[in-house]
Amino acid sequence: MHDPTLWLFGICLVLGATVGLLAGLLGIGGGLLVVPALSVLLPQAGISNELVMPMALATSLASIVATSISSAYTHYRLGNAQPSVIKTLLPGILLGGFLGSALADHLPKAYLPKIFGVIVLLLALQMIMSLRVTKAAKPFPSPLQAAASGTVMGVVASLAGIGGGSLTVPYLNYYGIEMRKAIGTASLCGVFLALSGMTGFILFGLKQAEALPPYSVGYVYLPALLGIVTTSVITTRFGARLATRLPTPIIKRVFAIFLLLIGGSMFLS
Repeated sequence: MHDPTLWLFGICLVLGATVGLLAGLLGIGGGLLVVPALSVLLPQAGISNELVMPMALATSLASIVATSISSAYTHYRLGNAQPSVIKTLLPGILLGGFLGSALADHLPKAYLPKIFGVIVLLLALQMIMSLRVTKAAKPFPSPLQAAASGTVMGVVASLAGIGGGSLTVPYLNYYGIEMRKAIGTASLCGVFLALSGMTGFILFGLKQAEALPPYSVGYVYLPALLGIVTTSVITTRFGARLATRLPTPIIKRVFAIFLLLIGGSMFLS
């Protein structure tokens, strides 16, 4: 690997450590940090502007596969997951993840951060409001409705290069699933969503006209992926244990503040 690529790999080691901690704590796959970071770092490695956004999205989803597996396994061992809920969401999540990668390959790339920024800001506001108003838990939707919701969440998450925790956690919490179990369940859902979206980005990347840079598999950029995964799979375990020890209101506040910061930066970029 030439020097800019080695430099990128080193930076991604630090990025991965932060991503892993947040993945375990908040039930996210890390894309909320990885995509904005790679959109700045990839041009420094000589990647053309036309390829930066799809490669950032694809590499983010690929890193989420590893990060979410580690986080989901830890949450499962701690009892913070509900397999029955995952089964109802899974068909839609798989379909939506692939559809999102297809849309991302065709939509103007400049639209994606702003669309996602608005969605994230709305999710953060919803989470903040839920801290003040206590509502009776709603019955969980039917399998067909849950599959439809999973499809929508999968499309949006794949378009933004995230594991869907920022969508899945509030969704599950809205239907009365306790916050820790919502986070653990979202981690498991993120594995399948990221796999579906990553597969789409690899296939579409292999078919696009512009020559891809060295060390790429479709739109997935391996030096960045290896750097992120190397440290994130370690620190995600600490985040998952921290989520079990912290009170639910604190987790909600951290989650909401995190979404506000990232949503605002994405919208203004």
